Amino acid sequence: MTDLIEVKTADLAGEALGWAVGKAEGLDLFLEPPGYNGVPWRVFARYQGQAIEHTKRFNPWEDWALGGQLIDKHHGSTQHCPGLSEEVQYSGGPGLAGVWCYGPTALVAFSRGFVHYKLGHTVQVPKELCQ
Repeated sequence: MTDLIEVKTADLAGEALGWAVGKAEGLDLFLEPPGYNGVPWRVFARYQGQAIEHTKRFNPWEDWALGGQLIDKHHGSTQHCPGLSEEVQYSGGPGLAGVWCYGPTALVAFSRGFVHYKLGHTVQVPKELCQ
């Protein structure tokens, strides 16, 4: 496994945010190294059933099919915050969270809020995802 570094939950973005959400959700995650044409490190989740195993890209900060299910599962919500900067236009988090987090999109805001609720103010993520 790769070396982990500590990152503030409020600063998580992209693949590092996906990694943290997957860890908060208890998923079996792995990294796929950079590919052709500058494709960066990516996070994948391994799903196992009784007779099948498959892997799938895990990007809940940008894929409503993943992030929307998490919002529903954890009774979460997001809210548009007009008048703020482009980096903090939304707030969000799970239903039981005492603190919501901010982000440029509803999914980023919810994902940060979910990670904060489950894992705290700082999290450990692979250093490759923060470069």
